[in-house]
Amino acid sequence: MVIDKIENCKLYQGLGKRIAKAFEYINETDLSQTPVGNYEIDGENLFALVQQYETKDIEVAKPEGHHKYIDIQYIISGVELIGLVTLRDQIPVLSKKEDNYDLYDCDTTLFRMDSGMFSIFFPEDIHMPGIELKQSSTVKKVVIKVKI
Repeated sequence: MVIDKIENCKLYQGLGKRIAKAFEYINETDLSQTPVGNYEIDGENLFALVQQYETKDIEVAKPEGHHKYIDIQYIISGVELIGLVTLRDQIPVLSKKEDNYDLYDCDTTLFRMDSGMFSIFFPEDIHMPGIELKQSSTVKKVVIKVKI
């Protein structure tokens, strides 16, 4: 797992060509003006999901993990908490392998994500995005799926 500010993204481009291309997309696209939707970057190997939603109470959130993709989540506007726990010793309560995710019922450590920040979640990172701070607020983000 990585959490950092977008101005430091060059530090992580050595993690692979697709990750470098994902950061190129983030830096070269006016995401504040990009409508919510799915955007192909390199077919199934690399694509972007622009999302906008209201953050939610931690009690209704479920930690999730992915098998085939690395998630790069970039906060375009707003602020949210993201929960994190490692996959070790965790058992999914719901497994959707065909949809590339598992849901878990476990405690997480919370991290604050402000606009201009990104996170990278690998398959061994169970994460829980979209958590409100003190009250619900609107977040716009892009989730870039990087095929492993």
